[in-house]
Amino acid sequence: MIPSIRRIALAAALASVLPLVACQKADRPTVVKLDYATYNPVGLLLKEKGILDQDLARDGIKVEWVKSLGSNKSLELLNSKSVDFGSTAGAAALIARSNGNPIRSVYVYSKPEWTALVTTPGSGVNRIEDLKGKKVAVTRGTDPFVFLVRSLASVGLTDKDVEIVPLQHPDGKTALERGDVAAWSGLDPLMATTEVEKGSKLFFRSPDWNTYGVLNVREEFAQKHPEIVDRVLASYEKARKYSIAHPDELKAALAKEAHLSDPVAVVVIGRTDISSGVIGEKQAASILAAGEVLKKGGVVKPDVDVGAVVKALIDPTFSARLAN
Repeated sequence: MIPSIRRIALAAALASVLPLVACQKADRPTVVKLDYATYNPVGLLLKEKGILDQDLARDGIKVEWVKSLGSNKSLELLNSKSVDFGSTAGAAALIARSNGNPIRSVYVYSKPEWTALVTTPGSGVNRIEDLKGKKVAVTRGTDPFVFLVRSLASVGLTDKDVEIVPLQHPDGKTALERGDVAAWSGLDPLMATTEVEKGSKLFFRSPDWNTYGVLNVREEFAQKHPEIVDRVLASYEKARKYSIAHPDELKAALAKEAHLSDPVAVVVIGRTDISSGVIGEKQAASILAAGEVLKKGGVVKPDVDVGAVVKALIDPTFSARLAN
């Protein structure tokens, strides 16, 4: 028989632990909401394989998937709490954070060359300078918009020197092919589609100006449920490694969701680097450089401390645990 003093101590210990366990279960979300997008192929395979769904189902947590058509839409979903995790370009996340959207970038789903300046044969556009005074389609608040601003700045122009036609990515592609605009700051896989199927040409490319594809989480969610963030990222890592080992399945997932032909999917995957999911100094440097250009161009407000925003945005703690 347990002596009475030990029995009392054991009862006290159980009394302190059981409420904690009950509290943890009560605080645990019943639903976790993520976006999925054709510009995030790893996320498509994560969704298709049900890796995260199966993991969270063990604790009775449901996963809801919400389609995003661009970084701007993903950021709107995050800001309205329609999703807990959203995939965007790094520079787009910076713009959002500088405007008060409380997000943290916690993972890298790709290092892509997913944007370039695109035109059609016979348009007369062969270099950036040729865009002066012409119509250019672009989705504001996305990496293609950042890329356009940086491209114009590199030859002494601003977005005021062209006629910006603000369209979502699919509509921008259509406008280009119809001849409604002289150029489009494109986004894969749509960019690769018009390149392969319509003979459109990428007349200006700069791979290093494409900021990383980052997974963002609502700051409030990360503070309340850090263990769920860990599990989401662990599932993303499984999908990323599976994608590397099974490139044909990654290509097939992209082709299926984006309705792509095999040649187009090959082009997109070929310019998408998924070798690492860790976020840190490299991503911060890339986003900072983009942010300084955007500040000079008036896209980021002049009183914004870009360095401080980048520091608040990039959170390497979660992905660092994946590497251990």
